[in-house]
Parts: sequence; structure tokens; C-alpha cells
Amino acid sequence: MGRLSNLTWLNLAGNKLDGDIPQSIFNLSKLELLDLIDNELSGNIPFSIGKGLPRLSCLNLGVNRFSGRIPESISNLSKLNRLDIGHNLLSGHIPITLGNLQELQYLRLGENQFTNDLSTPEQDFLTPLTKCNMSSCNLLWLGLGGNFLNGVIPESLGNLTSLQRLEINNNKLQGSIPLNFCDLKNLYYLSLFGNKLYGQLPSCLGDLISLREIYLEDNAFNSIPTNFWSNELIQKIDLDNNLFDGPMPPEIGNMKSAMEISLSKNQFSGGIPSSIEHLQFLTYLDLSNNKLDGQITQSFDSLKELEHLDISHNNISGSIPPSFENLANLRYFNVSFNKLSGEIPDGGPFKNFTADFFIHNKGLCGASRFKVEVCKKNEHKPLVNYRVLRYTLPSIAIVIVAITIVIIFTRHRRAASSFSPLLNTPLRLAHERISYSEIVRATSNFDEENLIGRGGLALVYKGVFSNEMIAAVKVFNLDVQSAFKSFDTECQIMRNIRHKNLVKVITSCSNFDFKALVMEYMPNGNLEKWLHSPNSRSNIGQRLGIMIDVASALEYLHQGCSSPIVHCDIKPNNILLDEDMIARVSDFGISKLLMEDQETPQTRTLGTIGYMAPEYGSAGLVTTMVDTYSFGILLMEMFTRKSPTNEMFSGELTMRRWISESFPNYIVQVIDAELLKEDERTISLTNRKSLTSIMGLALECTADVPEERLDMKVVLIRLKVIKTELTKGRGHN
Repeated sequence: MGRLSNLTWLNLAGNKLDGDIPQSIFNLSKLELLDLIDNELSGNIPFSIGKGLPRLSCLNLGVNRFSGRIPESISNLSKLNRLDIGHNLLSGHIPITLGNLQELQYLRLGENQFTNDLSTPEQDFLTPLTKCNMSSCNLLWLGLGGNFLNGVIPESLGNLTSLQRLEINNNKLQGSIPLNFCDLKNLYYLSLFGNKLYGQLPSCLGDLISLREIYLEDNAFNSIPTNFWSNELIQKIDLDNNLFDGPMPPEIGNMKSAMEISLSKNQFSGGIPSSIEHLQFLTYLDLSNNKLDGQITQSFDSLKELEHLDISHNNISGSIPPSFENLANLRYFNVSFNKLSGEIPDGGPFKNFTADFFIHNKGLCGASRFKVEVCKKNEHKPLVNYRVLRYTLPSIAIVIVAITIVIIFTRHRRAASSFSPLLNTPLRLAHERISYSEIVRATSNFDEENLIGRGGLALVYKGVFSNEMIAAVKVFNLDVQSAFKSFDTECQIMRNIRHKNLVKVITSCSNFDFKALVMEYMPNGNLEKWLHSPNSRSNIGQRLGIMIDVASALEYLHQGCSSPIVHCDIKPNNILLDEDMIARVSDFGISKLLMEDQETPQTRTLGTIGYMAPEYGSAGLVTTMVDTYSFGILLMEMFTRKSPTNEMFSGELTMRRWISESFPNYIVQVIDAELLKEDERTISLTNRKSLTSIMGLALECTADVPEERLDMKVVLIRLKVIKTELTKGRGHN
């Protein structure tokens, strides 16, 4: 391997390699990426690593068994942009020479055994990384969690003004969070849990509008300033297992974008504030193990996205509101160890709950499976009610039956005497039969003028049928062997799915030498032509609406079907636009149905270059994360108006890298000029925030490792939050 003198990338990640790193690798002087992450390599990291690889920009040695110290020779890798040596057995101090790596943006040293020397406090554990002036600190990601670092969080942290993600969790840090934390204006993710930090949380955390996730659990914080709750864009917050007390602040309702809030194992008292009804995107709420009292607020009724609610181990009384049966997404509901009484609801999500969720509430009653007493019904009902039920209800029932018969008879006669256009009778379309000769006439014998789409396996024609129905006819090219399988796959997938953002199939026409699908006609064509047309005019809101439509369709395919469906080829050509510019996902020819008892499937049928996830393109591995990756690329294309196969993306420069290197401070430089104000080539603060959030989301969707990508349900919620803030910002303007 050492003789491959022109090799620039070497990726052996995710194998079972053991032993030392071969010395011959350090002869590869043109190497730019060395990825050995997630193996079983051991021994010391060789000192020669910093001598023979002068062009190295990415070094991934994490999740192995390396021991010893970080070799100081790493500081000679002047072009190094990413260094990951987390999850090893490394020890000692962080070398001060790491401060020489001026190009370094991603540094992960977590889950090792690093310490710092308290005998020289001027050399705190961040000194090696903050040995730069305000303009040359380029670090975006700093991971130091899971080590043995102690002392206080150093003031020098404020020098890392470009920092977006900070992880110093699971160490031995003490003291409070320093005030110059407010200088980290670009911070997106903060993780300080599992330390010995105490005191009041800095009020500036509420002013960092870039902040989206805060994890401060398992510390000794005891006070939360009111301003802390003012960040309307925060999405995840965890303050579990601290020393907070007093009433739960009503200002919690200000966090209108929050999806996950966890405040368990504190000393909060009083009732649950009604302002919680403003958290419309909340999916996870844990208030367990506090001193809350009062009743379960009706405010929960409006939290339609709620999946997890834990208010166990409190002093809450009253009954469980029957309206909780309407929380269709609720999967976990724990009210054990309280003072509740009354009947446990038995409909909606409660059909799947067990007795463990309701124990130690002496006043509860309900179904036997909850292991509580059967509720006593009132046996002494007024006589007037009995008479009403006995004499009135039968009469009402007779009238209802009579009306139903009349309606059915009338509809039957209308159906027999008239014929409505197929386009206006979607229920009937599913049973409509269309012959080959009808398709030939409708497309003028497959005239080129009626050709509206062309793919590798099929041609799509516009067809006008004799009953005035206009439809799209997808004719498969049976000269290509895989077209047969594509037709069968699309029929199998489409027969059982229904969603407003999926193209509907009206019927099929199939014989030995002809196979076609007749589908809804989309008058505005596909997203590829609409987006890249020279005459296209659209704003941020319109493009965001289209992407929300696509995300809704994918969320349905992944989670709304009996078995998850992976589309496998999300790209602009497969997104169609109806007369109202509502996006519809189409073309399920290479989709995969993921069965519960099936291992991660592999396929030889690949999607489109530029949109394929790395694991899909290299090994044919198919999971729902394949669609998430393609969606992230599509999201980038939507707002930059640059295709991932654009000629500017060659060699090392990919679309994702282009976006990443501009994020977040220079994101406007990559945005489509059409979205900028024509007079000043600048955009409003609201639009800038929205575009930054969109591109940040796109980067999360396109992470190299599938496990680091987002679930499409989370993606959909995040997009809706961005749209809400965009609309609100324009209202203020």
C-alpha cells in the first residue's frame, strides 16, 4: 500500500482491523484523507504521522484502542481541518502545540483519559486550542466529553467565537459557567452534563439565538434566570438532576420551537403552567421526580405532536382528562406515584399502555389490564332519561336508516345515468380500466409532442382521454430487463399508499409486451425544470413550502405505512408540482419495502449520482437514512440553485463541502441570488436566520455516518419551525 504514491483518500472505516498502523502508510505523501475510524487498532499513534503526510486535511482514528499520548508531531499537519481521535484509551495532557493547527475546524478528543495539570492554572485544558487571536480561531466543533478534565471552565473559551458545537460533558469540572460564554454567538449545541457545575445559569443563554440544543443534566445548578426561557428557537433542553426549585416558570411557553424538554429529578413545585400549550412542536416532556401538585392541565390537549409524557413521582391530583385520548402520537404516558383519581381513559393511545404507567394512585379505576378497581357506574339514573332512551332513540334510529337508504339509492341512480370525468372522481379511478388502444388514442400514438418526461426505464406522455380526463402515462421500456422489475415494484408500492404529497396512480395497463401506469397529470411539471428554468421566480417561503411537502411525503413513507418504504431516488426530476404548486413525490421504481424481520437490505440498483448516500453508493445498503441524505442534498440545491453534479463540483469540492465551508458566517455567499434583494444584494435578518437554519438542517441530513442523520419526522418539524419563524418575522417587518 505504501507504493500507491498518487493515493489521496484512504478510507478503511468500520472494519475489524487490529494491530498497529503500518509505517508504509506514512509514505503516501499525497494523502489528504486517512479514515481508520471504528476498527480495533491499538498501540501508540505513531510519531511519524506528522512527518510523511504534509497534505493531510482529515485524520479519523476514533473508536479504536489506541493508548499513550497524542504525538506532538500532529501539529506539523498544517492543512489539517478535521481531527477525530475520540473513543480510545489515550491519556496525558492535550499538547499545547495543537494550537498551531490554524486550519482546524473539527476536533474530537472525547471518551479518552485526558487530564489537565492544576499546578499550572495558566495552562488550562483549553490553552492549546485557544492559542490564537480573535480572528484566527476557526474551530467549529470541539468534543472533549468523557475524560478526566477538572477545575473550572476557563475564560479562554470566549476566544472560540466561531464555535458551533461544544461538548465537555462527563468530566470533573466545577464552578459556574463563565460570563464570556455570551461571546459564542454561533453556538448551536452545548453539552456540559455529568460534571460538578453549580450556581445560576447565565442569562445570556437565552440571548444566543443560534443555540438549538442544551444538555446540562447531572450537575448542581440551582437557579434559572427568567431570560433563560426567551430563546424562541431552542429545540432540545435537558436540565435533569440538578437543584432547581420553586414554581415551574410560566415563561417556558416562550420556547415555541421546543421539541424535547426534560426537567426531571429537581425540586420544582406548584402546578404545571398553562403556557405549555404554546409548545406546539413538543414531542418529549419529562417532569418526573419533582414536587409538582395541582391537576393535569387541559393545556396538553393542544400538544398534537406529543409522543412522550412523564409526570410520575409528583403530588399531582385530580383526574386524567379524557381528551388525552385524542393525542394520537402519544407512545409513553407515565403518571405513577401521584394522587390521581377517577377513570383511566381506554381509547386512543391508552389501548397500548400498561399498568406500570398508573401504579400508586389510590383513586384510579378503569379497565382490568391497568390492575385498578373497576369504576362504579351510577345505577340511579333519573326516570326521564330512561324514558328518553326507551322511546326516542328507536325513532331516531329508524329515521337515520331511512335517510341512509334514500341517499344510497339516489347516488346509485346518478352513477348509472351519468359519467363524470375521471379526474374528478378519485375513488372511482382506482377501479377504472383503460385499454392499450385508449392510451394510444390519448397520446396521439405516443407523439413526441406529448412527451413530458424521459427516464432510463420509461417515457412519460401527456394523455387526453375521450372522457376529457387529462393524465400522465408512464410507458416502460421493456427492452431494458430491469423495467419489468421496476413496473412490478411501483405497482406493489403504490397500491397501498395514500398521501396528499404522493402522485396518485389511476390505473395500470399491462400485457406481455406493454406495461404502463396512468397517473395524475401535474400541470407545473417537475421540480428540476421549475427550479432551474431561467424564467423561474420564487421566494424563500415558496421553496420552503415545497420542501415541507417532500418531507411530509417521506415522513409518511418511513413511519406512516405498515412497513417502512425507502424511495431510494429522491431528486428534482422525481418531485412533481400540481396546479397549486403543491409538491408530489413520484417514481417508486427502485423503492425498497423494509420488513420487520429483514436485515438491512442490499441492492445492486442504485439511485442518481450526486444524491446517493455514501453507504448506498458504495455498498448498496438501504435504510430510511438513504432518503434523508438525498433530501439534504435536495434542500441545498433548492436554496443555492446549484445541482450536485454542477461542473463546479469536481475533485475534492462537493456540494456538501461547499456549504459546510460557508456555514454559518458566509452562508449568504452560496445562496441563490434570486433570493437576495436586487437593490443591495443583501437579505433581511429574518431571511438570513431562516437560510442559516435551513442550511444547518441540510448539513445534519447529509452527515457521512447514517446514525448521525436526522429522522424525517424531526426534519419535518424543524422545517415547520423555520417556516413559522419566517412568517412571524415578516409580520413584524
